[in-house]
Amino acid sequence: MSRIRIDAVLVQAVIAGALSFAHLHDLAAAAGQNGWKAWAYPVSVDLLLVAAWRRMRTTADNRAAWAWFVIALAASLGANVATAGLLDLNDVPAWLRILVAGWPALAFLGGTLLVHSPQTAPVTAAPLPTPSEPEPAPDVTVEREPEPAPELPPASAPEAAAPAAVPVTAPDVSVPPALLDHARKLADTHHATTGNRIDSATLRARLGVPAPLADAITAQLA
Repeated sequence: MSRIRIDAVLVQAVIAGALSFAHLHDLAAAAGQNGWKAWAYPVSVDLLLVAAWRRMRTTADNRAAWAWFVIALAASLGANVATAGLLDLNDVPAWLRILVAGWPALAFLGGTLLVHSPQTAPVTAAPLPTPSEPEPAPDVTVEREPEPAPELPPASAPEAAAPAAVPVTAPDVSVPPALLDHARKLADTHHATTGNRIDSATLRARLGVPAPLADAITAQLA
């Protein structure tokens, strides 16, 4: 069997509650409430005090709960102080009899309002969504298709029977380095596509330059 642990705080609460209960009973009986009615008064006062305290703990900003807690505490504290010899219980004044007689209606109203008062649930902030890491973009390699070689007009019969072309001597024309590099890339592409070296006419058509400049570039690429 599990042993019952005696808590000093619980014992003190029971003793204090019994004394307060007795003082409220004595005051109610002195005010003309006899029999079971005198025993019901301490129960109504203490229960209203506990109910108001519980509602205050649920919603701390509930003004109605605070008001009824103060009323019940004043009734309990006043009854306990009144029985300490400050009041003649054999000759209770009329105003105290009125307060004791009207307490049940006041306690019933307070208990009803506490039960039916709306409870506001604490508002909790919604958690922010965790930002997801951006997916790395896939590596895209763009391949440039080689430009097709222009179709040359068919050679005439006299030209086809002619002997091999005599190499052209490039005139003294200054070729910019950037244009020469671009022409070299076109010549490499043409050679990779057709297997033949690019000629001056094709290079002129690709670059859109005059014939002397095209001949000079062709000579430097040779």
